[in-house]
Amino acid sequence: MKPIFLIGYMGAGKTAVGRALARRYGLEHIDLDWRIEQRFHQKISDMFASIGEEGFRRRERNMLQEVIGMENVVVSVGGGTPCFFDNMEQMNEAGATIYLQCEIDVLIERIMYSQNKRPIVAGKTNKELAKFVAEHLTMREPFYLKAKHILHTTELNLSEIDIDFIVNNY
Repeated sequence: MKPIFLIGYMGAGKTAVGRALARRYGLEHIDLDWRIEQRFHQKISDMFASIGEEGFRRRERNMLQEVIGMENVVVSVGGGTPCFFDNMEQMNEAGATIYLQCEIDVLIERIMYSQNKRPIVAGKTNKELAKFVAEHLTMREPFYLKAKHILHTTELNLSEIDIDFIVNNY
């Protein structure tokens, strides 16, 4: 089976949904950010500091190219992955792409709980965070909407997620 790519903004549930789907369908789950960190023995925040966003995006692109041809995998990509190079088009060609779409107020709430793990939003006040997420999501959503499928994750209940229609129809 061709790969399934989960895309969406931070806090949308890409890793949680990816793990659940992989378990349910007997597939391997790959978290692209985690894979990059393991390969380079460095946290993504440290990569941004040492090689800049451009350097990180090149690494991310190369890692995506490694997993894009794999079979029987669910790949959770970073929130920015679809927005650079021709990554979105590559994922669409290689397999199924699913945009995990979530209401902005729920994203903000989820991000607040994990804010210290996400360097891009660390230290922001609630008001700054809300403004940042709204602006950032507005820029990224046109890329996310290129996905072949949309799965709403505002009320995320992993036991109810059903992608049989995707798994069986691509």
